[in-house]
Amino acid sequence: MGMLQDEQKEQLNGIFAELPHPVELVLFTKEEDCEHCQTTRELLEDLDAISDNVNLTVKDLDADVADVEKFGVDKVPAIIIQGEKDYGIRFYGVPAGYEFTSLIKDVIAVGNREHGLTDDVLRELEKIDVPVHLQVMVTTACPYCPTAVRTAHMLAMANDNIVADMVETAEFPDLVERFSVQGVPHTIINDEYGFVGPAPELEVAYSILMALDKEVPQSFLDAIEAAAKHEHEHGHEGHDHGDHDDHDHD
Repeated sequence: MGMLQDEQKEQLNGIFAELPHPVELVLFTKEEDCEHCQTTRELLEDLDAISDNVNLTVKDLDADVADVEKFGVDKVPAIIIQGEKDYGIRFYGVPAGYEFTSLIKDVIAVGNREHGLTDDVLRELEKIDVPVHLQVMVTTACPYCPTAVRTAHMLAMANDNIVADMVETAEFPDLVERFSVQGVPHTIINDEYGFVGPAPELEVAYSILMALDKEVPQSFLDAIEAAAKHEHEHGHEGHDHGDHDDHDHD
C-alpha cells in the first residue's frame, strides 16, 4: 500500500520530474533492534517509485561495514541524501510529520545542486576549515524544527567540512539525556556547544565559528548574552521534546 497517499505521489511526481540532476537516497537499517527501520524504508521506497530522478539504495549497519565507515553512520534508521558527492546531509529516525517537509526540500535542493545561501553566509562559511558536526534534535510534531534542520543541511551542502544530522528525539533518548535536551529544535555543535530554537543561517554560521573559537561580530556575542539572560529569567522557548505525533506524512 505504501506510506504516501496518491495525491501526495502525484504532486511529488511533478516536482521530481523537474529536477535537473539525479538524487541518491542511501538508507541504513538493520534487522533487529530497529523499531522504525521498516517504516522509514517503506517511505523511501515510495519516493524511489515516484521518479527515475530519485533512487534508493539500502544498506545494513552490521553487514556493509565499508559504507558505514564511509558515511560515518552510527545509528539507524539513517538516511543520506547525495548527488555525485556526499553533501553531509543526514536524517536519523523517521522523517515523518513536519520533518517530511525537510526531507522533500533536501531532495529538491540536492536535485538542483543548490544550497540557497546568501553571499554573506558563504563568506562566513569560508572560515570553517575543520570538521564540524551539527546535530539538530527534533520531534516530528514540532513546527519550528524543519527550519533548523534545513538550515543545518544548507550549511552542510555549502561547506564540505560540515556534516549535519536531523535526530528524532523519540527514537534516540540516549542523546536527549546526553545533551540535556529540554526543548526542540536543539542544535548541538561538535558535541559541546548548543542552542535552542530556529535561527537565521548567518547566526548559525556565527554559532559554529564561535564554537571553533573563531572571531564573530560583537553584536552577535551581545545577542547571545541577552538571550542567555532571558532564558535564565523565563526558561527555554523551544518546543517540548516530549511532544510527538504518530508518524503521519501530511
